Amino acid sequence: FFSSRRRHTRLQGDWSSDVCSSDLIDLRKHFESKSGGVFSKRRSLVRAVDGVNIDVYKGETVGLVGESGCGKTTVGRTVVKIYEPTSGQILFDGKDISKISRNEMKHYRSKMQMIFQDPYSSLNPRHTVGSIIESSFVIHDVKPEGGIKNAVKDLLERVGLNPEHINRFPHEFSGGQRQRIGIARALALKPQLIVADEPVSALDVSIQAQVVNLLDDLQRELGLSYLFIAHDLSVVQHISDRVVVMYLGKVMEVSKTKELFENPKHPYTKALLSAVPIPDPKLERQRERIILQGDLPSPANPPSGCVFNTRCWKVQDKCRTEVPLLRKDASGTEVACHFPLS
Repeated sequence: FFSSRRRHTRLQGDWSSDVCSSDLIDLRKHFESKSGGVFSKRRSLVRAVDGVNIDVYKGETVGLVGESGCGKTTVGRTVVKIYEPTSGQILFDGKDISKISRNEMKHYRSKMQMIFQDPYSSLNPRHTVGSIIESSFVIHDVKPEGGIKNAVKDLLERVGLNPEHINRFPHEFSGGQRQRIGIARALALKPQLIVADEPVSALDVSIQAQVVNLLDDLQRELGLSYLFIAHDLSVVQHISDRVVVMYLGKVMEVSKTKELFENPKHPYTKALLSAVPIPDPKLERQRERIILQGDLPSPANPPSGCVFNTRCWKVQDKCRTEVPLLRKDASGTEVACHFPLS
């Protein structure tokens, strides 16, 4: 997911001059599931991720958004090979890691880490904080200078925790502190890419801001790249350089954050943004609200043509028969829509 881009270019907002050295190419992850009752032998194919293309550059944060069930968490888990991809490529450091063995993958595990959504279930309650973070060094046979114990204390201090609490257990910490422990664990092996799967959704709003600011500071210090999965668009707007919008396993729109929030091109993106509350009551009453009709279709039986056609207020006959390709417009936004918004 990396090019030679330096961190300061993020502030300039110019990503076009760099060539991405790694990305997701036509990534698909399908699951088999039983259908027709408990004793039925019929199986259906759930297309959780169905042809996704995403680039993440060095020092960049890409926000991945969409309503529940759109496949964004599956993308994140497939990127780090928790799930094996059904097809497609995962290019990392110039190598396709989508089909390599578990032994070969061990080399790349240290370069890509994951922060999980639930800070309560992602930490083993029987292990101390020290042993949880220490396990990364032990599994990968890494011997940090100064010893493992000092390295663990440094990591705890870096994420804003007291290094003297190394022998405490997870239940002795608050939710926000537990998520900081998860971040420290992810940083232990000095990764290049961190997949953050809704890392603040289980936290109080005031704590969310602290954790997001911590992630931002760590990115500046360490040159990290983030694939930041979230459903809270205000958080995504704050932390992301670019945003990828997903619906039913497919990418609907890819755009720079400012452009996406000011001028969404896909009807689904516009509907998502219209649901974000505005703290000004006057502006809230004046703006256009788009309420999508119906429920999200099943990924086991997606609609033909554009997968959004069953809920789109701009739908035409072409949308029901022809799959729209992700095309780039003059502003640099990529949109998969036959009739994008102007």
